[in-house]
Amino acid sequence: MKLHIQNNFTSELPADSIEINIPRQVEQACFSYVEPKKPSNPSLIHASVEVANSLGLSQEDIHSDDFLNTFSGKTVYPETKPYALAYAGHQFGNWAGQLGDGRAINLTEVLHNDKLYTLQLKGAGPTPYSRTADGFAVLRSSIREHLCAEAMHYLGVSTTRSLSLMLSGDQVLRDVLYNGNPAYEKGAIVCRVAPSFIRFGNFELFASRKDHTTLQLLADYTIKHHFPNIKSQGVEKYLDFFQTVTQTTLDMIVNWQRVGFVHGVMNTDNMSIHGITIDYGPYGWLEDYNPNWTPNTTDNQHKRYRFGNQPDIALWNLYQLANALYPLINDAKPLEAILNAFGSNYQKEYLNMMRNKLGLKIIKHEDAILIESLTELLQLIETDMTIFFRNLSNIQKEDSTEVALDKIKEAFYNEKDLNESILNKWHIWLEHYSNRINQETLTDDERKLFMNLVNPKYVLRNYMAQLSIDEADKGDYSLLNELFELLKKPYDEQPENQKWFAKRPDWARDKVGCSMLSCSS
Repeated sequence: MKLHIQNNFTSELPADSIEINIPRQVEQACFSYVEPKKPSNPSLIHASVEVANSLGLSQEDIHSDDFLNTFSGKTVYPETKPYALAYAGHQFGNWAGQLGDGRAINLTEVLHNDKLYTLQLKGAGPTPYSRTADGFAVLRSSIREHLCAEAMHYLGVSTTRSLSLMLSGDQVLRDVLYNGNPAYEKGAIVCRVAPSFIRFGNFELFASRKDHTTLQLLADYTIKHHFPNIKSQGVEKYLDFFQTVTQTTLDMIVNWQRVGFVHGVMNTDNMSIHGITIDYGPYGWLEDYNPNWTPNTTDNQHKRYRFGNQPDIALWNLYQLANALYPLINDAKPLEAILNAFGSNYQKEYLNMMRNKLGLKIIKHEDAILIESLTELLQLIETDMTIFFRNLSNIQKEDSTEVALDKIKEAFYNEKDLNESILNKWHIWLEHYSNRINQETLTDDERKLFMNLVNPKYVLRNYMAQLSIDEADKGDYSLLNELFELLKKPYDEQPENQKWFAKRPDWARDKVGCSMLSCSS
């Protein structure tokens, strides 16, 4: 197994001068050197051939001892020195101070086909940033991360990737419901892949400590290696950097809203400067179209990170990044101009995205009303978001409202809830929608193809992930493999997999792992 190693981060940025691996405050350093804890009996459960290929690795490499040992943390790859990142962050809106990679260890950077990747193990043991935790991960959360990262990629949502999923051979103690009943579970390790794992919180750490020297070093490094298109100098360079991060973050959130994804923990330390989705903990897909839904038990009371609030939280987090970068710019006005534009830019992108979901190519002013009335209607009774938008493409220009309603009613969880008032509202909306698609030049077949490119048929519903976890706990990985292959083609009909195009079953409504999850999930 041969990797083209780069050590840019560790060679160009200041390291923690102490190499003792105990939880502590780390000053004036971007990272701490730390080696993964050797697993007792690692075994490979699953690997993504596509991700391996992107790193220059072959199918043969995946099944080698080198691969097993390197990506389980058993051995350190030659000429590399693993490290954990130092960062801070706001958690649920509150300043948390130093956080850092508590259960993630960066192995190295790899260059392949002129692209730079950072390889990171999640669940490979403690670091100086682990605080009171053990730095390990369990099989259930690792399966959820491995499947979700890849599912998001194939949905067309910017994300970290997952190279491999391994068992460590060790047991890990976890209290899944935080109710004082801990139990031992199988330990597991995921190898995550991203351009870098630099977060908003990396900049917040140094700004909060008034360590402007390290702040500038980190900003200059980040722009040089990850934003080479930025050619400006001085203050303009940092403003261009912030503008780019703002735009890619906006794009990511629009895509989350498009596919019905809820991150669950949008803390500033979980926000990537690349505008990619990172840190898959208590996430979920909207099943019932409910803008107030959050999959996170910790957030159940205030619902800060609910589906409908994700755009506002992204902006709030960008304000924190702006504050962190301010010492390099020393002028609030240009930062405020970028932040003030976010709302109107988001609204424009959101409307375009929703037009696409509805199969509308011509831009009409009244589309905003059509879209808003639909999102209100979807909330009146329990309605499956994925099934609704996918089946909407079956409606044809000549259909009566009765025929059109018949084509979407599979999305309703309980048709008996459709009282006369709600039925009437659906008929009115469908009449407006019919008028609107009749103004389009696309044929019914063309519109269906167009809509099916943005409305997935298959998403990783929590109950699906939980079923694969239950099987994997017994040593059976066939369902995990099946779901991985299914989610590679989420927009394809895949008639042989029709059983997964279904509403959440009743048994999954309130089951642990299927509706709500904790941050340790």
